[in-house]
Amino acid sequence: MDKAEMVVGFALAAIDGGAAALRIESAEYVAAVRAATNKPIIGLVKRDLDDTPVRITPWLEDIDALAAAGADVIAYDATQRIRPVATNALIERIHSHGRAAMADCSVISDAEQALAEGADVVGSTLAGYTGPVEPTEPDFALMAAMRKLTPHVVAEGNVRTPAQAQQALASGASMVVVGSAITRPEYVTSWFRSALDETIAKAGA
Repeated sequence: MDKAEMVVGFALAAIDGGAAALRIESAEYVAAVRAATNKPIIGLVKRDLDDTPVRITPWLEDIDALAAAGADVIAYDATQRIRPVATNALIERIHSHGRAAMADCSVISDAEQALAEGADVVGSTLAGYTGPVEPTEPDFALMAAMRKLTPHVVAEGNVRTPAQAQQALASGASMVVVGSAITRPEYVTSWFRSALDETIAKAGA
């Protein structure tokens, strides 16, 4: 699935289904999708670095590349962890390109700091992902807490069903990002497989 033409295909299919915007990883893929649509794009770069747990748009150069590729909004890791570039410097660079800054947060204090530093949008993207066990459900409580700070709240992370998307809006989110449930068919297949296996096991008990 990690090919530009496939990313563009998924993006166009999502638009056909009603997506109002797209969240795209890597400057290469942002550029490819930008050439195919004028829908708003949230761009980010993911890196696995040895000296920091921060993965989402850790470097200033990433921001420059995403802006040049055509991203309208640039997402960055807003967690309070060891990082190569301070979060306020990331926001400043994003704004220098005339782009909006989306803070990918894990807890409410991340959102508070991000907004104080000038972030335009906050998201629940990293809720639970800074701990030892990855979450399997959206963090609706974090969305509700964020809404008390700003109306610009993005629900993201483990939104797998239309009902969860509805609950995200009810919790205070103004936008909902659906990721793996659309772009990772191997994940979706595994969800069905697990559910079937559970039912089969119960029937045989």
